[in-house]
Amino acid sequence: ACKPILTTLLASIRPVMTSLLSPLLSKLDLDKDEYVGLLTKLIGESVHVQNNPRQGLVPDESRIVPHLLEVLEPFSTTNGGPLVIETLIYKDDRPNLKITYPGTESDAGCTGLIGSHMDVVPANPETWERDPFQLSVEGDKLYGRGTTDCLGHVGMISLLFKALAECKPTLKRSVVALFIAGEEGGEAGVGVDMVVASGAIDELKNGTCYWIDSADSQPCTGTAGALQWHLKATGRLFHSGLPHRGINSFELASEALKIVQDKFYKDFPPHEQELKYGFATPSTMKPTQVECAKGALNQLPPWTTISGDIRLTPFYDPVVVMQTVNEYVEDINENIESVPTRGPCSKYTLEGDDVDIKRGKVFIEWTDDESTVRQMEGIACDLNSEGLKSIIDATEEVKGEAKPYAITGSLPLVRQMQNEGFDIQISGFGLSKTYHADNEYALLSDMQDAFQILLRIISINDEK
Repeated sequence: ACKPILTTLLASIRPVMTSLLSPLLSKLDLDKDEYVGLLTKLIGESVHVQNNPRQGLVPDESRIVPHLLEVLEPFSTTNGGPLVIETLIYKDDRPNLKITYPGTESDAGCTGLIGSHMDVVPANPETWERDPFQLSVEGDKLYGRGTTDCLGHVGMISLLFKALAECKPTLKRSVVALFIAGEEGGEAGVGVDMVVASGAIDELKNGTCYWIDSADSQPCTGTAGALQWHLKATGRLFHSGLPHRGINSFELASEALKIVQDKFYKDFPPHEQELKYGFATPSTMKPTQVECAKGALNQLPPWTTISGDIRLTPFYDPVVVMQTVNEYVEDINENIESVPTRGPCSKYTLEGDDVDIKRGKVFIEWTDDESTVRQMEGIACDLNSEGLKSIIDATEEVKGEAKPYAITGSLPLVRQMQNEGFDIQISGFGLSKTYHADNEYALLSDMQDAFQILLRIISINDEK
């Protein structure tokens, strides 16, 4: 699926050089012991930065920042060093951290390393084989919640800036990192949305922003939008021995969902651009949870809710999809008599003066409003970007090959940032197979390679 991208991009990349790394940066490397030491501190705080508002888990990113400042502040401008360090707080004392290694030419542009976040998804110690909130080093594997997503990146990039500050290479382009709050919970008004809205990283519109929060050490050229939905059917509670006198909401919800899915796949089929970008799957709409009224097994449930999500490739408008699905449901209600039934006694309308509920109904609710859905809209990265060519070059030199891909996972704000003039490119160096998983781990060797890839990106971009 990635071949069309490679054919287009790799053919345009400069001939292989002895090294893409500037001599100024050639002696820099990620120190294993220093990285493990910093990551030990960060993972030790992960229990306090779990993020799931529905579970009552609100992260305290202020517990992460002091460990980063311990590494970086000795090299800050306030202490006579080159690093400009800014703590950006917009709500509830939850910080975002911006670090700048200034370039010598203000009009040369910037290389941005953004998107690495200081919160994590929850972990249940009872289902892990190790303590998720303590770093466990087992050979090349670094176990702990946040090693892949995304504290492992935060630690690695922090040490990259420390290395730049120690080496003090003369770069034309500024290098900017932004560690963000509130990524996993989807909160508004806390993290990158406010950083962008405040203009705090406007300088990155002149250059490329690398969003470092994907996986598998390869460039990611596209992501999907995410829309969560709840399809509720209401019927008439009745004894299951007299099904002809009730309306089975479970059956109605199931049949209604099939109608909605069939129409969705007809109206939003695989898009021709998906092959070009290397998407593994097209847009999908599927159920993931079901709930019904609690009652006896010999009762038809009066209501049933089926919930799930839509993963929408960036070639379709999510707000249009929401409006279209709403119309599907309206049509079902207007034509409830035509909804398929199950067996000779199943029905969704009833007659009789003694019948209190005569029609079943279907409702669709969306977890997020249209503005919030826009924040999670998918992105198709600019395939002609010099920044994309830089990361492909760098990845190929360090890893031996570059295999750009696209995925129907989702990232916040990237599409909006692209619409506002940022060149967003995406990569990450953890492992997709351990993302949000029990016994999450990253490879130390991948983070060491990531350090070298980012150094090469800085070098290549500085030459342009």
